[in-house]
Amino acid sequence: RSHPMISEKARKFIEESVKLMKPKAVHICDGSKEEADQLIEQMINKGMLKKLKAYENNFLCRTDPRDVARVESKTWMITPEKFDTLCHTAKGVKSIMGNWMSPVQFENEKNARFPGCMNGRTMYVIPFSMGPVGGPISKIGIQVTDSSYVVLCMRIMTRVTPKVWETLGDDNFVKCIHSVGVPEPVKEKLVNNWACNPEKTIIAHLPAQREIWSFGSGYGGNSLLGKKCFSLRIASNIARQEGWMAEHMLIMGVTPPNGKERFLAAAFPSACGKTNLAMLTPTLPGWKVRCIGLI
Repeated sequence: RSHPMISEKARKFIEESVKLMKPKAVHICDGSKEEADQLIEQMINKGMLKKLKAYENNFLCRTDPRDVARVESKTWMITPEKFDTLCHTAKGVKSIMGNWMSPVQFENEKNARFPGCMNGRTMYVIPFSMGPVGGPISKIGIQVTDSSYVVLCMRIMTRVTPKVWETLGDDNFVKCIHSVGVPEPVKEKLVNNWACNPEKTIIAHLPAQREIWSFGSGYGGNSLLGKKCFSLRIASNIARQEGWMAEHMLIMGVTPPNGKERFLAAAFPSACGKTNLAMLTPTLPGWKVRCIGLI
């Protein structure tokens, strides 16, 4: 069914995704509480979520033990030239700065995974904004996914709203394609009712096309494509073109005994202690620390 606010470019992207992955239905997400409540109820009925009593709107989601982390060994940058992605190293020395794959090889990998991968499943279309909708430095993406878990998390991690369609107009956007890689009927029994395909997992970034392709994992860092994939990897390439910088960051608030909260934004690379710093528990009397945001 036609959606009046969706531009021709966005419509074409959705139609091409449907043609490739062949879902049984398409749901255009609006980010509303009603939509989230409906998905939560469905996931509870399927045994994917369990409501917890300690806090309001708090749920337990158990995953397949094979799908619990980002897989950097299966995360690739797709560029025509190898050294657009990797640093020059001495002969026989493997670069630790990333993984490169040629466009030709990626096409083969994509064609071995994505055709028909959403058979029997619903394809959710998520219009999202990284930053306030319409903000001067905000960036827009559209993610297609067959995971209701991803839909619930994206409305927390990003701004998901129909206003994104209005703001986008006919401009370009980052194309985010994700599938858990388990078409129905399911051939093997799922662990904790968590669909994933770890043997075929791949997360690929095409900076020139501003595309992200993720297959086989439902874990947040691999499936919430606005996070590491868009806001760090693709954004780094956009930043190089536009004259800004993308980096891992934390935002935290520190309140001394006088009650005047101060805020700290810190940009560190991986494994430098962002999470440890942002999750501090003060031992000094009267001091408070809260984590506002972390990537």
